[in-house]
Amino acid sequence: MPGSVFDSLLYGRLFQAGEVGRLFTDTAEIRAMLLVEGALARAQGGLGVIPETAATQIHRAAMEAQIDPAALAEATGTNGVSVPALVAAFREAIPAPEARPHVHWGATSQDIADTGLMLRLRQALTLIEADVIATLQALGRLATDHAETPMAARTYGQHATPTAFGAVVAGWGAPLLDLLDELPALRDSCLLVSLSGAAGTSAALGDSAPQIRAALAQSLALRDPGRSWHTDRGPVLRIADWLTRLSLALGKMGEDLTLHAQSDLGEIRLGGAGGSSTMPQKQNPVGPSVLVALARQATALHGALQAAGMQRYQRDGAAWFTEWMALPQLVLGAAAGAGTALRLAGSLAPDTAAMARVFDGPGQMMMAEALSFALARTMPRPEAQAAVKALCREATASGRPLAEVAAGQYPDLPGDLFDPRTQMGQAPEEARAFSRRAATATGKKD
Repeated sequence: MPGSVFDSLLYGRLFQAGEVGRLFTDTAEIRAMLLVEGALARAQGGLGVIPETAATQIHRAAMEAQIDPAALAEATGTNGVSVPALVAAFREAIPAPEARPHVHWGATSQDIADTGLMLRLRQALTLIEADVIATLQALGRLATDHAETPMAARTYGQHATPTAFGAVVAGWGAPLLDLLDELPALRDSCLLVSLSGAAGTSAALGDSAPQIRAALAQSLALRDPGRSWHTDRGPVLRIADWLTRLSLALGKMGEDLTLHAQSDLGEIRLGGAGGSSTMPQKQNPVGPSVLVALARQATALHGALQAAGMQRYQRDGAAWFTEWMALPQLVLGAAAGAGTALRLAGSLAPDTAAMARVFDGPGQMMMAEALSFALARTMPRPEAQAAVKALCREATASGRPLAEVAAGQYPDLPGDLFDPRTQMGQAPEEARAFSRRAATATGKKD
Protein backbone atom coordinates (compact mmCIF):
# COMPACT_ATOMS: atom_id res chain seq x y z
CA MET A 1 0.00 0.00 0.00
CA PRO A 2 1.20 3.57 -0.67
CA GLY A 3 1.90 6.15 2.02
CA SER A 4 -1.31 7.94 1.04
CA VAL A 5 -4.13 6.58 -1.12
CA PHE A 6 -4.91 10.08 -2.33
CA ASP A 7 -1.70 10.47 -4.35
CA SER A 8 -1.29 6.79 -5.26
CA LEU A 9 -1.18 5.74 -8.91
CA LEU A 10 -3.02 2.54 -7.98
CA TYR A 11 -5.64 3.88 -5.59
CA GLY A 12 -5.92 7.53 -6.54
CA ARG A 13 -8.90 6.85 -8.81
CA LEU A 14 -10.65 5.09 -5.95
CA PHE A 15 -10.16 7.98 -3.53
CA GLN A 16 -10.43 11.01 -5.82
CA ALA A 17 -9.83 14.28 -3.97
CA GLY A 18 -9.96 16.24 -7.23
CA GLU A 19 -8.69 19.81 -7.24
CA VAL A 20 -8.44 19.77 -3.44
CA GLY A 21 -5.60 17.30 -3.78
CA ARG A 22 -3.49 19.94 -5.51
CA LEU A 23 -3.86 22.26 -2.52
CA PHE A 24 -1.97 19.84 -0.29
CA THR A 25 1.16 19.38 -2.36
CA ASP A 26 4.57 20.79 -1.46
CA THR A 27 4.33 23.23 -4.34
CA ALA A 28 0.94 24.56 -3.23
CA GLU A 29 2.14 24.95 0.36
CA ILE A 30 5.18 26.93 -0.76
CA ARG A 31 3.08 29.09 -3.07
CA ALA A 32 0.63 29.90 -0.27
CA MET A 33 3.44 30.85 2.14
CA LEU A 34 5.08 33.05 -0.49
CA LEU A 35 1.77 34.86 -0.94
CA VAL A 36 1.73 35.50 2.80
CA GLU A 37 5.29 36.82 2.77
CA GLY A 38 4.44 39.13 -0.11
CA ALA A 39 1.26 40.39 1.53
CA LEU A 40 3.10 40.95 4.81
CA ALA A 41 5.74 43.08 3.11
CA ARG A 42 3.11 45.12 1.31
CA ALA A 43 1.20 45.72 4.57
CA GLN A 44 4.39 46.78 6.33
CA GLY A 45 5.41 49.02 3.45
CA GLY A 46 2.04 50.75 3.51
CA LEU A 47 2.47 51.50 7.20
CA GLY A 48 6.06 52.64 6.91
CA VAL A 49 7.47 49.70 8.88
CA ILE A 50 9.79 48.77 6.01
CA PRO A 51 10.74 50.88 2.98
CA GLU A 52 7.92 51.01 0.49
CA THR A 53 10.24 50.29 -2.43
CA ALA A 54 11.46 47.14 -0.68
CA ALA A 55 7.86 46.10 0.02
CA THR A 56 6.98 46.46 -3.66
CA GLN A 57 9.98 44.40 -4.73
CA ILE A 58 9.25 41.68 -2.16
CA HIS A 59 5.61 41.52 -3.13
CA ARG A 60 6.43 41.24 -6.83
CA ALA A 61 9.03 38.55 -6.19
CA ALA A 62 6.55 36.57 -4.07
CA MET A 63 4.21 36.43 -7.04
CA GLU A 64 6.95 35.36 -9.46
CA ALA A 65 9.41 33.22 -7.49
CA GLN A 66 9.67 29.52 -8.33
CA ILE A 67 11.18 27.62 -5.42
CA ASP A 68 11.87 23.90 -5.70
CA PRO A 69 10.51 22.00 -2.67
CA ALA A 70 13.36 19.52 -2.97
CA ALA A 71 15.84 22.32 -2.32
CA LEU A 72 14.19 22.92 1.08
CA ALA A 73 13.95 19.29 2.14
CA GLU A 74 17.24 18.83 3.99
CA ALA A 75 16.93 22.05 5.99
CA THR A 76 13.30 21.26 6.76
CA GLY A 77 14.34 17.91 8.18
CA THR A 78 16.87 19.68 10.38
CA ASN A 79 14.70 22.63 11.45
CA GLY A 80 11.41 20.78 11.83
CA VAL A 81 9.63 23.40 9.70
CA SER A 82 10.04 24.53 6.10
CA VAL A 83 9.83 28.30 6.62
CA PRO A 84 13.48 29.08 7.55
CA ALA A 85 14.73 27.44 4.37
CA LEU A 86 11.91 29.00 2.37
CA VAL A 87 12.77 32.49 3.62
CA ALA A 88 16.44 31.98 2.78
CA ALA A 89 15.62 30.74 -0.73
CA PHE A 90 13.11 33.52 -1.25
CA ARG A 91 15.63 36.19 -0.30
CA GLU A 92 17.99 34.82 -2.91
CA ALA A 93 15.20 34.92 -5.50
CA ILE A 94 14.56 38.65 -5.00
CA PRO A 95 16.44 40.57 -7.71
CA ALA A 96 16.98 43.67 -5.56
CA PRO A 97 19.57 42.92 -2.83
CA GLU A 98 18.52 45.93 -0.78
CA ALA A 99 15.02 44.49 -0.34
CA ARG A 100 16.14 41.08 0.91
CA PRO A 101 16.74 41.98 4.59
CA HIS A 102 13.13 43.15 4.92
CA VAL A 103 11.61 39.76 4.07
CA HIS A 104 9.75 38.05 6.94
CA TRP A 105 10.07 41.22 9.08
CA GLY A 106 8.89 40.52 12.64
CA ALA A 107 7.10 37.27 11.73
CA THR A 108 7.79 33.74 12.89
CA SER A 109 7.58 30.46 11.00
CA GLN A 110 4.22 29.59 12.51
CA ASP A 111 2.69 32.86 11.36
CA ILE A 112 3.59 32.11 7.77
CA ALA A 113 2.70 28.41 7.93
CA ASP A 114 -0.66 28.92 9.66
CA THR A 115 -1.73 31.80 7.44
CA GLY A 116 -0.72 29.87 4.33
CA LEU A 117 -2.73 26.92 5.64
CA MET A 118 -5.78 29.13 6.01
CA LEU A 119 -5.49 30.25 2.39
CA ARG A 120 -5.49 26.63 1.28
CA LEU A 121 -8.30 25.63 3.62
CA ARG A 122 -10.41 28.45 2.22
CA GLN A 123 -10.00 27.08 -1.30
CA ALA A 124 -10.62 23.53 -0.12
CA LEU A 125 -13.88 24.48 1.58
CA THR A 126 -15.06 26.25 -1.58
CA LEU A 127 -14.35 23.20 -3.73
CA ILE A 128 -15.94 20.78 -1.28
CA GLU A 129 -18.95 23.06 -0.91
CA ALA A 130 -19.50 22.97 -4.69
CA ASP A 131 -19.67 19.15 -4.66
CA VAL A 132 -22.01 19.17 -1.65
CA ILE A 133 -24.31 21.61 -3.44
CA ALA A 134 -24.38 19.48 -6.59
CA THR A 135 -25.00 16.36 -4.49
CA LEU A 136 -27.93 18.07 -2.76
CA GLN A 137 -29.42 19.04 -6.10
CA ALA A 138 -29.27 15.42 -7.27
CA LEU A 139 -30.72 14.14 -3.99
CA GLY A 140 -33.44 16.76 -4.16
CA ARG A 141 -34.55 15.45 -7.54
CA LEU A 142 -34.58 11.89 -6.22
CA ALA A 143 -36.61 12.90 -3.18
CA THR A 144 -39.20 14.66 -5.33
CA ASP A 145 -39.46 11.84 -7.85
CA HIS A 146 -39.89 9.20 -5.15
CA ALA A 147 -41.78 11.02 -2.42
CA GLU A 148 -44.63 8.51 -2.86
CA THR A 149 -42.51 5.39 -3.49
CA PRO A 150 -43.10 3.02 -0.57
CA MET A 151 -40.29 0.95 0.86
CA ALA A 152 -39.57 -0.80 4.12
CA ALA A 153 -38.13 1.21 6.97
CA ARG A 154 -35.80 -0.89 9.10
CA THR A 155 -34.76 -0.54 12.72
CA TYR A 156 -32.15 -2.82 14.30
CA GLY A 157 -31.84 -4.31 10.81
CA GLN A 158 -35.45 -5.57 10.86
CA HIS A 159 -38.62 -4.50 9.10
CA ALA A 160 -40.35 -1.69 10.99
CA THR A 161 -43.06 0.25 9.13
CA PRO A 162 -43.47 1.60 5.58
CA THR A 163 -41.60 4.74 4.60
CA ALA A 164 -40.93 6.47 1.30
CA PHE A 165 -37.71 6.16 -0.65
CA GLY A 166 -37.82 9.95 -1.01
CA ALA A 167 -37.78 10.25 2.77
CA VAL A 168 -34.76 7.94 2.98
CA VAL A 169 -33.01 10.20 0.46
CA ALA A 170 -34.02 13.20 2.56
CA GLY A 171 -32.40 11.51 5.54
CA TRP A 172 -29.12 11.43 3.62
CA GLY A 173 -29.42 15.02 2.47
CA ALA A 174 -30.70 16.85 5.56
CA PRO A 175 -27.35 16.70 7.43
CA LEU A 176 -25.64 18.04 4.29
CA LEU A 177 -28.02 20.99 4.27
CA ASP A 178 -27.26 21.70 7.91
CA LEU A 179 -23.53 21.59 7.19
CA LEU A 180 -24.00 23.92 4.26
CA ASP A 181 -25.85 26.37 6.51
CA GLU A 182 -22.91 26.39 8.92
CA LEU A 183 -20.28 27.30 6.35
CA PRO A 184 -20.61 31.12 6.31
CA ALA A 185 -20.14 31.39 10.08
CA LEU A 186 -17.36 28.80 9.99
CA ARG A 187 -15.46 30.78 7.39
CA ASP A 188 -15.94 34.03 9.27
CA SER A 189 -14.81 32.69 12.62
CA CYS A 190 -12.05 30.27 11.62
CA LEU A 191 -10.26 31.49 8.50
CA LEU A 192 -7.80 33.67 10.37
CA VAL A 193 -4.55 35.45 9.69
CA SER A 194 -1.69 34.79 12.11
CA LEU A 195 0.93 37.42 12.96
CA SER A 196 2.19 37.15 16.51
CA GLY A 197 5.93 36.78 16.22
CA ALA A 198 8.35 34.46 17.96
CA ALA A 199 6.45 33.72 21.18
CA GLY A 200 3.05 35.19 20.42
CA THR A 201 3.84 38.68 21.77
CA SER A 202 4.57 40.52 18.47
CA ALA A 203 7.51 42.12 20.26
CA ALA A 204 9.56 42.59 17.09
CA LEU A 205 6.69 44.46 15.43
CA GLY A 206 6.30 46.99 18.23
CA ASP A 207 3.27 49.21 18.67
CA SER A 208 2.25 48.88 15.04
CA ALA A 209 1.67 45.12 15.36
CA PRO A 210 -2.16 45.34 15.46
CA GLN A 211 -2.24 47.62 12.42
CA ILE A 212 0.09 45.34 10.45
CA ARG A 213 -1.98 42.27 11.32
CA ALA A 214 -5.19 44.03 10.29
CA ALA A 215 -3.66 45.16 7.00
CA LEU A 216 -2.35 41.65 6.33
CA ALA A 217 -5.79 40.20 7.02
CA GLN A 218 -7.42 42.69 4.67
CA SER A 219 -4.89 41.99 1.93
CA LEU A 220 -5.46 38.23 2.10
CA ALA A 221 -9.23 38.46 2.73
CA LEU A 222 -8.84 36.57 5.99
CA ARG A 223 -10.17 37.59 9.37
CA ASP A 224 -8.06 39.48 11.91
CA PRO A 225 -8.38 37.52 15.18
CA GLY A 226 -7.13 40.46 17.23
CA ARG A 227 -4.83 38.16 19.20
CA SER A 228 -2.31 35.35 18.95
CA TRP A 229 -3.72 31.88 18.31
CA HIS A 230 -0.46 29.96 17.98
CA THR A 231 -1.46 27.39 20.60
CA ASP A 232 -5.21 27.88 20.38
CA ARG A 233 -6.02 25.38 17.66
CA GLY A 234 -9.74 26.01 17.98
CA PRO A 235 -10.05 27.50 14.48
CA VAL A 236 -8.38 24.47 12.92
CA LEU A 237 -10.37 22.07 15.10
CA ARG A 238 -13.70 23.67 14.18
CA ILE A 239 -12.91 23.29 10.49
CA ALA A 240 -11.79 19.71 11.14
CA ASP A 241 -15.02 19.04 13.02
CA TRP A 242 -17.07 20.30 10.07
CA LEU A 243 -15.12 18.08 7.68
CA THR A 244 -15.51 15.08 9.99
CA ARG A 245 -19.26 15.54 10.28
CA LEU A 246 -19.45 15.84 6.50
CA SER A 247 -17.58 12.56 6.12
CA LEU A 248 -19.87 10.90 8.67
CA ALA A 249 -23.02 12.14 6.90
CA LEU A 250 -21.71 10.78 3.61
CA GLY A 251 -20.66 7.57 5.35
CA LYS A 252 -24.25 7.05 6.51
CA MET A 253 -25.35 7.35 2.89
CA GLY A 254 -22.70 4.82 1.93
CA GLU A 255 -23.78 2.35 4.63
CA ASP A 256 -27.41 2.50 3.50
CA LEU A 257 -26.54 2.14 -0.18
CA THR A 258 -24.35 -0.88 0.56
CA LEU A 259 -27.21 -2.57 2.40
CA HIS A 260 -29.96 -1.69 -0.07
CA ALA A 261 -27.82 -2.88 -2.99
CA GLN A 262 -26.95 -6.26 -1.47
CA SER A 263 -27.93 -9.31 -3.49
CA ASP A 264 -30.87 -10.47 -1.39
CA LEU A 265 -32.45 -7.00 -1.33
CA GLY A 266 -31.54 -5.29 -4.57
CA GLU A 267 -33.68 -2.28 -3.71
CA ILE A 268 -31.22 0.23 -5.18
CA ARG A 269 -29.24 0.04 -8.39
CA LEU A 270 -25.90 1.82 -8.44
CA GLY A 271 -24.76 3.55 -11.58
CA GLY A 272 -21.36 1.91 -11.43
CA ALA A 273 -20.27 -1.21 -9.61
CA GLY A 274 -17.02 -3.08 -9.17
CA GLY A 275 -16.17 -6.56 -10.36
CA SER A 276 -14.44 -9.54 -8.80
CA SER A 277 -11.27 -11.31 -9.94
CA THR A 278 -13.01 -14.69 -9.78
CA MET A 279 -16.81 -14.25 -9.42
CA PRO A 280 -18.31 -13.02 -12.72
CA GLN A 281 -21.70 -12.23 -11.19
CA LYS A 282 -20.44 -9.71 -8.63
CA GLN A 283 -21.54 -6.07 -8.75
CA ASN A 284 -19.68 -4.69 -5.77
CA PRO A 285 -20.82 -1.39 -4.17
CA VAL A 286 -17.40 0.25 -4.47
CA GLY A 287 -18.52 3.88 -4.25
CA PRO A 288 -20.60 3.38 -1.10
CA SER A 289 -17.71 1.43 0.45
CA VAL A 290 -15.40 4.37 -0.24
CA LEU A 291 -17.77 6.66 1.66
CA VAL A 292 -17.83 4.33 4.65
CA ALA A 293 -14.06 3.88 4.68
CA LEU A 294 -13.46 7.63 4.50
CA ALA A 295 -15.89 8.24 7.36
CA ARG A 296 -14.08 5.73 9.54
CA GLN A 297 -10.74 7.30 8.69
CA ALA A 298 -12.12 10.77 9.48
CA THR A 299 -13.09 9.81 13.01
CA ALA A 300 -9.57 8.53 13.70
CA LEU A 301 -7.93 11.63 12.22
CA HIS A 302 -10.30 13.88 14.15
CA GLY A 303 -9.26 12.21 17.37
CA ALA A 304 -5.59 12.78 16.56
CA LEU A 305 -6.27 16.46 15.88
CA GLN A 306 -8.13 16.88 19.14
CA ALA A 307 -5.18 15.42 21.01
CA ALA A 308 -2.88 17.81 19.16
CA GLY A 309 -5.08 20.71 20.23
CA MET A 310 -3.73 20.45 23.77
CA GLN A 311 -0.43 22.27 23.30
CA ARG A 312 2.38 23.02 25.72
CA TYR A 313 3.74 26.50 26.46
CA GLN A 314 3.81 28.97 23.54
CA ARG A 315 4.59 26.43 20.80
CA ASP A 316 4.47 22.66 20.85
CA GLY A 317 6.46 20.97 18.09
CA ALA A 318 5.03 17.49 18.60
CA ALA A 319 1.45 18.74 18.58
CA TRP A 320 2.12 20.89 15.53
CA PHE A 321 3.66 17.94 13.66
CA THR A 322 0.65 15.80 14.54
CA GLU A 323 -1.62 18.42 13.00
CA TRP A 324 0.46 18.42 9.82
CA MET A 325 0.07 14.66 9.50
CA ALA A 326 -3.64 14.43 10.26
CA LEU A 327 -5.28 17.57 8.86
CA PRO A 328 -4.36 17.18 5.17
CA GLN A 329 -5.62 13.60 5.18
CA LEU A 330 -8.88 14.72 6.78
CA VAL A 331 -9.39 17.45 4.18
CA LEU A 332 -8.56 15.13 1.29
CA GLY A 333 -10.86 12.47 2.68
CA ALA A 334 -13.77 14.89 2.92
CA ALA A 335 -13.10 16.07 -0.62
CA ALA A 336 -12.95 12.50 -1.92
CA GLY A 337 -16.18 11.70 -0.09
CA ALA A 338 -18.00 14.72 -1.50
CA GLY A 339 -16.93 13.83 -5.03
CA THR A 340 -17.88 10.18 -4.60
CA ALA A 341 -21.28 11.10 -3.17
CA LEU A 342 -21.92 13.40 -6.10
CA ARG A 343 -21.24 10.63 -8.60
CA LEU A 344 -23.45 8.21 -6.67
CA ALA A 345 -26.32 10.66 -6.21
CA GLY A 346 -26.42 11.33 -9.92
CA SER A 347 -26.48 7.69 -10.96
CA LEU A 348 -28.34 5.62 -8.35
CA ALA A 349 -31.93 4.54 -8.88
CA PRO A 350 -34.46 2.62 -6.80
CA ASP A 351 -35.80 -0.72 -7.95
CA THR A 352 -39.41 0.04 -7.09
CA ALA A 353 -40.54 -3.52 -7.87
CA ALA A 354 -38.05 -4.93 -5.39
CA MET A 355 -39.16 -2.39 -2.79
CA ALA A 356 -42.81 -3.36 -3.33
CA ARG A 357 -42.12 -7.10 -3.04
CA VAL A 358 -40.93 -6.61 0.52
CA PHE A 359 -44.53 -5.91 1.57
CA ASP A 360 -45.80 -9.28 0.31
CA GLY A 361 -46.35 -12.21 2.67
CA PRO A 362 -44.37 -11.77 5.91
CA GLY A 363 -43.75 -8.16 4.95
CA GLN A 364 -47.34 -7.39 5.86
CA MET A 365 -46.18 -7.51 9.46
CA MET A 366 -44.97 -3.95 8.85
CA MET A 367 -48.60 -2.88 9.05
CA ALA A 368 -48.92 -4.27 12.59
CA GLU A 369 -48.63 -0.83 14.18
CA ALA A 370 -51.32 0.57 11.86
CA LEU A 371 -53.50 -2.43 12.66
CA SER A 372 -53.13 -1.86 16.40
CA PHE A 373 -54.26 1.76 16.05
CA ALA A 374 -57.19 0.71 13.88
CA LEU A 375 -58.33 -1.75 16.56
CA ALA A 376 -57.76 0.89 19.26
CA ARG A 377 -60.74 2.77 17.86
CA THR A 378 -62.99 0.09 19.35
CA MET A 379 -60.96 -1.18 22.34
CA PRO A 380 -58.34 0.13 24.79
CA ARG A 381 -54.91 0.56 23.23
CA PRO A 382 -53.19 -2.12 25.42
CA GLU A 383 -55.84 -4.66 24.42
CA ALA A 384 -55.42 -3.72 20.76
CA GLN A 385 -51.67 -4.24 20.98
CA ALA A 386 -52.14 -7.63 22.63
CA ALA A 387 -54.66 -8.63 19.96
CA VAL A 388 -52.28 -7.67 17.15
CA LYS A 389 -49.43 -9.60 18.72
CA ALA A 390 -51.68 -12.67 18.79
CA LEU A 391 -52.64 -12.10 15.14
CA CYS A 392 -48.95 -11.83 14.19
CA ARG A 393 -48.16 -15.09 15.97
CA GLU A 394 -51.01 -16.81 14.16
CA ALA A 395 -49.95 -15.44 10.79
CA THR A 396 -46.38 -16.61 11.38
CA ALA A 397 -47.44 -20.06 12.53
CA SER A 398 -49.94 -20.61 9.71
CA GLY A 399 -47.93 -18.95 6.95
CA ARG A 400 -50.98 -16.88 6.00
CA PRO A 401 -50.75 -13.12 5.30
CA LEU A 402 -51.48 -10.92 8.29
CA ALA A 403 -54.20 -9.12 6.31
CA GLU A 404 -56.05 -12.39 5.81
CA VAL A 405 -55.76 -13.44 9.44
CA ALA A 406 -56.85 -10.01 10.69
CA ALA A 407 -59.82 -9.81 8.29
CA GLY A 408 -61.03 -13.19 9.56
CA GLN A 409 -61.39 -11.85 13.09
CA TYR A 410 -62.08 -8.18 12.35
CA PRO A 411 -64.01 -7.97 9.07
CA ASP A 412 -64.75 -4.24 9.44
CA LEU A 413 -61.13 -3.11 9.09
CA PRO A 414 -60.48 -0.38 6.47
CA GLY A 415 -59.91 -1.86 3.04
CA ASP A 416 -56.66 0.02 2.43
CA LEU A 417 -55.14 -0.71 5.85
CA PHE A 418 -52.53 -3.08 4.40
CA ASP A 419 -51.65 -0.88 1.43
CA PRO A 420 -48.18 0.52 2.23
CA ARG A 421 -48.95 3.66 0.24
CA THR A 422 -51.47 4.65 2.90
CA GLN A 423 -49.16 3.93 5.84
CA MET A 424 -46.15 6.12 5.11
CA GLY A 425 -47.18 8.84 7.53
CA GLN A 426 -45.31 12.10 6.97
CA ALA A 427 -42.59 10.46 4.87
CA PRO A 428 -43.83 11.88 1.53
CA GLU A 429 -44.03 15.39 2.95
CA GLU A 430 -40.60 15.05 4.55
CA ALA A 431 -39.23 14.14 1.14
CA ARG A 432 -40.87 17.14 -0.51
CA ALA A 433 -39.85 19.49 2.29
CA PHE A 434 -36.25 18.39 1.92
CA SER A 435 -36.41 18.90 -1.82
CA ARG A 436 -37.78 22.43 -1.38
CA ARG A 437 -35.14 23.28 1.19
CA ALA A 438 -32.39 21.85 -1.01
CA ALA A 439 -33.59 23.90 -3.97
CA THR A 440 -33.56 27.06 -1.85
CA ALA A 441 -30.17 26.38 -0.31
CA THR A 442 -28.49 25.55 -3.59
CA GLY A 443 -30.17 28.26 -5.61
CA LYS A 444 -31.83 25.75 -7.91
CA LYS A 445 -35.40 26.38 -9.05
CA ASP A 446 -37.65 23.52 -10.06
